[in-house]
Amino acid sequence: MSASYRQPGVVLTDRRFSVPLDHGAPDGERIEVFARECVAAGREDAGLPWLVYLQGGPGFGAQRFSGKQAWLGRALRDHRVLLLDQRGTGSSTPANRQTLPLRGGPREQADYLAHFRADAIVRDCEAIRAEVTGGAPWTVLGQSFGGFCATHYLSTAPEGLAAALITGGLPTLDGHADDVYRAAYPRMERKTLAHYARYPKDAERAARVVEHVAEHEPVLPGGYRLTAEAFQSLGILLGTGDGSDRLHYLLEDAFVRTPAGHVLSDAFQEAVQAILSYASAPLYAVLHEVIYAQDGRPTAWSAERVRAEFPRFDAGKSLAEGTAPLFTGEAVQRWMFDCDPALRPLRETADLLAERTDWAPLYDPARLAANEVPVAAAVYHDDMYVDTEHSLRTARTIRGLRTWVTDEFEHDGLRAGGPRVLDRLLGLVRGEL
Repeated sequence: MSASYRQPGVVLTDRRFSVPLDHGAPDGERIEVFARECVAAGREDAGLPWLVYLQGGPGFGAQRFSGKQAWLGRALRDHRVLLLDQRGTGSSTPANRQTLPLRGGPREQADYLAHFRADAIVRDCEAIRAEVTGGAPWTVLGQSFGGFCATHYLSTAPEGLAAALITGGLPTLDGHADDVYRAAYPRMERKTLAHYARYPKDAERAARVVEHVAEHEPVLPGGYRLTAEAFQSLGILLGTGDGSDRLHYLLEDAFVRTPAGHVLSDAFQEAVQAILSYASAPLYAVLHEVIYAQDGRPTAWSAERVRAEFPRFDAGKSLAEGTAPLFTGEAVQRWMFDCDPALRPLRETADLLAERTDWAPLYDPARLAANEVPVAAAVYHDDMYVDTEHSLRTARTIRGLRTWVTDEFEHDGLRAGGPRVLDRLLGLVRGEL
């Protein structure tokens, strides 16, 4: 264990764990998983129960806090917290365009990444729990995809859990990726229209950007090819509490007048590059659809295929008809691997994962129906990223699960209102509410 260090009100210890790449072959190759232990200052020696945090994604390391920011301060009142960098993310053994060629070609890379879904993450947790708690169960806090992992945890290793807290992350138990996106595109349209109702001038601004991009095919400063579809994917912002405002401020300064006429401003291009690039989290794009794969069917670039069923999202058609373009949300599509220089080297690998059919089931409805672990879930009433009806159907399957359905927050409720959200979920699992 490394030495501890301090931030205001918090003592932190960086911890590294060796786990099997394939838990089905424990004597084979091993990888490293990083986690940051956090405890309130002055309580380092207290016998506090553990709470392990599973970040949303897939493909993002655990949130990096400064002191007792956001929900962490509330958690540290009565827990010792472990912020887990899920395999391949953050300070764990990295998996990206720079490191994956060490595995070999695309086929070897795809076989390697097939071990990076929720099932492997939960097996990692169980291996780490034995070392960290001495075998005592802990509480898991799962945000978004972290909630998918928590649901898998309840399906396969409930004995490891004292409680499960889920925020914006109750998955469909049996739906294919196609079902996920058929439910998602109407939400994307609703969110776009709500944005235009709030900021009416943005409809004209967005159409102007689409027209300019279609004509000039700009390449952003970091090498990202900005297409009309890529511009539309800025709608991922609309799933967060302040996302509509951020999108508005982005659009209002999209153009600048130059001797050559109006062009996309440097500030706009830099901001768009920062939002659209997956250089810091490539696994989000590579693994995004396979987190839903479990019924023997390939995902086969589901979001892109299903999009064709919703012609209103055709930006060219919108321009021709004089209507404002619709923004898309959390949907990874194959063209992103052509546009994003951080993803281009992984295109064949992603294709192979999209073709794969040998995925194991992730959830056990019968076991969930017999659940005895206290579970509480925050369900956001029109969550852009995770379908509310899918979540509520799953909630009805998990025995004893208590839901808090709220329109106070968007998908990022744990970030935007962390202490309040976590306090509510803890109250529910403890029977205080």
